[in-house]
Amino acid sequence: MTDTLLKNNISEYTESEFVELLEELAKEDEEADTDDRADLLLLHFEKISEHPAGSDLIYYPEDGADNSPEGVTQIVKEWRKAQGLPGFKVQE
Repeated sequence: MTDTLLKNNISEYTESEFVELLEELAKEDEEADTDDRADLLLLHFEKISEHPAGSDLIYYPEDGADNSPEGVTQIVKEWRKAQGLPGFKVQE
């Protein structure tokens, strides 16, 4: 399946594109007849974010954590920076 939301690594995403990926995942979770695409998007999120909490950031957030697409994006951004990992592409 070719999906324009799927990029090779997190540095190919702007923050807004990453939010869009997470919004599409939420939409698929709620509206799709099957979990096929949601599973694909979730596995991709886990792979490129590299965050140790993985899908828990979305489905089982820590108390008080923002698990909205914007909130998860911010958590991933801050964690990657703290780990010295590459961040998002600069918005043009």
